[in-house]
Amino acid sequence: MTESGFTVDVDQNQYLPEGGRDVSAIVTVTSGPDAAGLSGPASAGGEPGSAEIIIIDCSGSMEYPRTKIAEARAATAAAVDVVRDGVWFAVVAGTNTAWPVFPADGSMARADSSSRAAAKQAVAGLRAGGGTAIGQWLQLARRIFQACPAKLRHAILLTDGKNQHESSEELAAAVRQCEGVFSCDCRGVGTDWEVSELRTISTALLGTVDIVPDPSGLAADFAAMMESAMGKQVADVALRVWTPQKANVKFVKQVAPVVDDLTGRRTASGPQSGDYPTGAWGPNESRDYHVGIEVTPAGVGQPETLAARVSLVADSPSGAEVLGQGKILANWTDDEALSTKINPRVAHYTGQAELAAAIQDGLEARKQGDEETATAKLGRAVALAHQSGNEDTAKLLAKVVDVVDVETGTVRLKKQVEDADEMALDTRSTKTVRSKK
Repeated sequence: MTESGFTVDVDQNQYLPEGGRDVSAIVTVTSGPDAAGLSGPASAGGEPGSAEIIIIDCSGSMEYPRTKIAEARAATAAAVDVVRDGVWFAVVAGTNTAWPVFPADGSMARADSSSRAAAKQAVAGLRAGGGTAIGQWLQLARRIFQACPAKLRHAILLTDGKNQHESSEELAAAVRQCEGVFSCDCRGVGTDWEVSELRTISTALLGTVDIVPDPSGLAADFAAMMESAMGKQVADVALRVWTPQKANVKFVKQVAPVVDDLTGRRTASGPQSGDYPTGAWGPNESRDYHVGIEVTPAGVGQPETLAARVSLVADSPSGAEVLGQGKILANWTDDEALSTKINPRVAHYTGQAELAAAIQDGLEARKQGDEETATAKLGRAVALAHQSGNEDTAKLLAKVVDVVDVETGTVRLKKQVEDADEMALDTRSTKTVRSKK
């Protein structure tokens, strides 16, 4: 464990055949119980710390059934109750426009018993009516966050419908402007919303997406999300990958606890070095990243080569602070037993990434009426879930297909599938099973 409370461990087969160029490694980042609060939670002294915004859909469809808006109000109150004393917070309502519910002037309040009670009273007056323009909701949250000194900024966004009252380009532009400003966990209640829409938002804003099929489940889910947010202590942590001049990064993907391709989100941080966002961290967290490097081959028997150096960095008052570091190495050999051995963790996570893609492709093919492709993709997903021991995903798949042979992935598409079951499989397709060392 480093002084920062973080460790960076590298798992790989560093042996390549003669002329081999591709190096693959699993980088495990773990925060300890004493993970440094470099920009951590708000203290009693009022130092900049955490900020939370709850964004609630108040469009007309939230009135049907009537329990939906009532449960959304109750869920918001449950989340407010979890906000720790001293943390900045606000509540925003959204229809085809967006407005601050609490504080009503569009600022943020410091949480204490008085402000929490006032927020819950304001939320109790929310009514449903109007359309859906999620980009405007996000933009208002962004403006509120940017006026707050807190470094750890997190939002919860709830909707029950599709983004019908602004263009997809307007939503995409809003999401781009929010990147790096705050993280966002998205929830869809019921089955009339678009999984891909909320996944785009949550992926860009380093959050989660999930379905709450029954409104009665909202309060527990909101409280759990807020509990998780209250545990974060280090903001804006990046995975920095440096490569020597004759090497380059092919990809960087988070592979546990969920699959998230970070390759396209690289920002240059120096000569031969780039940063990939990982968001905020709390104590006792562990995540795995799959890093692919292309190197220029050296001769067989030459000394080992540094293919890449992976560091975990976070902003601090004195600049970027290195929280942990690991090395990805390369050795060239003519021993086939060494060079053809696939690292079991690399193999496991390659399969988990394929599993997520197979589910999403299969569900899309099913939606398009392409039963042959849907059957093949979802069958492959069944086999991969079985091989990797991903029991949760296997159970979700069994609600969409009838499994004939789990080993070969032979399946039949079910004739009748509940929308909620299909959407649950879609939203949770990226959740992976951890590979043990």
